[in-house]
Amino acid sequence: MNAKVVLLVEDEALILLDIEAALVDEGFDVVPAINGAKAMEAFDADPSGIDAVVTDINLGKGPNGWDLANHIRAHQSEIPVVYMSGDSSHEWSAKGVPESTMIPKPFVHAQVITALSSLINHSDQA
Repeated sequence: MNAKVVLLVEDEALILLDIEAALVDEGFDVVPAINGAKAMEAFDADPSGIDAVVTDINLGKGPNGWDLANHIRAHQSEIPVVYMSGDSSHEWSAKGVPESTMIPKPFVHAQVITALSSLINHSDQA
């Protein structure tokens, strides 16, 4: 079985590297992006090559996590999306894409891994 490819989007480099290492340790392949624009570029370059998205909400200048997920879901309506946020989790029900998950910061890696694996398993069974 091929490893699932996760588009990981986080504007804080140390957090990005930390989560990337945790995902790789769990057997995922990771496409890291430091902002929404880079994430959209990576996705648009190979939409079928991305199996899931883990994104922060506030990504600095340019598209935010809500914008990114909506852009991706316009092309892949069932792709699993996990949001991470320290201050925007209260907006998830209004701005998040359907059947996504919100992980409030701070979190432990296991929360992201569990949420991601659950959404991927659900998506694979659909």
